[in-house]
Amino acid sequence: MQLKMSLQKRDTYPGETSITDRQQIGMKLPAAEQALVEREKVVGYLLNLNHRYGASKARFFMGFGFQAEAWETFAAALREHCQQHEVTLTEETGFGPRYEVEGELAAPDGRRPQVRTVWQQDAGQVAPRLITAYPLESL
Repeated sequence: MQLKMSLQKRDTYPGETSITDRQQIGMKLPAAEQALVEREKVVGYLLNLNHRYGASKARFFMGFGFQAEAWETFAAALREHCQQHEVTLTEETGFGPRYEVEGELAAPDGRRPQVRTVWQQDAGQVAPRLITAYPLESL
């Protein structure tokens, strides 16, 4: 397993530590089989054409056949994504470790777009939860 480490200095969010340690690694998301994808994250954000920050993501994912009315299909595809692909980057936050996973997402229309999902293992919780998902230009 190859390990690459780099430190990045950036602004912190409330609750984060002031030093951010980002590691590029090759491992599976811890407790991926229990990963949480909340309905509100999908319906209210990722598949919401009226959301200030989610509208462009909604257009992208809806273009592959995902629908807010069938949000469970998207949630299942996101969980499958985090279970099949390796973590490409980890970042320690004040809330717990955050993981990025990149790879193909199985879409209802049969295509497999390249996406990045971001998961966070909140302190004291057993399962990681979905933070966001978005398209990758290329891997």
